[in-house]
Amino acid sequence: MAKDYYQTLGVKKDASEKEIKQAFRKLAKKYHPDANPGDPTAEAKFKEINEAYEVLTDAEKRKMYDQFGTVRPEQAYQPWGNGGRVYTNVDDVDFSSIFDQFFGGAGRTTRGAGASPFQRAAGRDIEQEVSISLREAYSGAQRIITKDGRRIKANIPAGATTGTKVRLSGEGEPGPGGGRAGDLYLVVRVEPDPQFERDGDDLTVDVKLDMFTAMLGGEVEVPTLDRPVKLKIPAGTQSGRRFRLTGKGIPRLRQKGEFGDLYARMLITVPSNLDDEQREWVERLRDSMK
Repeated sequence: MAKDYYQTLGVKKDASEKEIKQAFRKLAKKYHPDANPGDPTAEAKFKEINEAYEVLTDAEKRKMYDQFGTVRPEQAYQPWGNGGRVYTNVDDVDFSSIFDQFFGGAGRTTRGAGASPFQRAAGRDIEQEVSISLREAYSGAQRIITKDGRRIKANIPAGATTGTKVRLSGEGEPGPGGGRAGDLYLVVRVEPDPQFERDGDDLTVDVKLDMFTAMLGGEVEVPTLDRPVKLKIPAGTQSGRRFRLTGKGIPRLRQKGEFGDLYARMLITVPSNLDDEQREWVERLRDSMK
């Protein structure tokens, strides 16, 4: 059964190019694989609306589709059929002349004998590295990519890690013979942070703790990628001890509202310059604990 591209996009057959683009953007946002991870139904729907968009925004393809119900006229002609519908015999159709009419004959010599001239190859995908800071990985980031004199805004999602790929559809190399362009993939690289260590979605940060709070207990301020928080320290805390702050790590990629954890690692500090009275006091304390 022939595909109804107008129905796929939810537009009328006399829809303008602007209306088609508006309908496509709305549906693409709803069914994009990034917004529906692991959903094969959404992925299939996304492919359908992409196919419909590519045909209906190409004047030549749309003209052919409106005339034949497909951009491959050989599919519209079959031997004489039943059911009250008449088909033209395929032997009476000169497909090469149809191809020349709509595509100017471009690409026929590059496909070899027996290949359909309407099966155009897509352009090659391109990869480009883009660097972000750890704090941008926490909150999400934007980058402006310049291509062919155009400025393209790319959104890098919160939770991105080194190796995350951001797809810019149709921004790769042009397809041969006017075929669909490939895609541009931005490959994310997260720069090391001088304060926080990252392990997946978890973070570790060193916190300086004075010897008196370590011995007696108290509170210490712990930095996070959002804002500092107070942490209660039990008496007798040893240097190197780690405290887990649940949900204070990196957002989990494409899992709204879920975060990793932050581990605060205690580094106990001692006074470096004691006067005579202070030194005597510390010595008495040391001797009393033997």
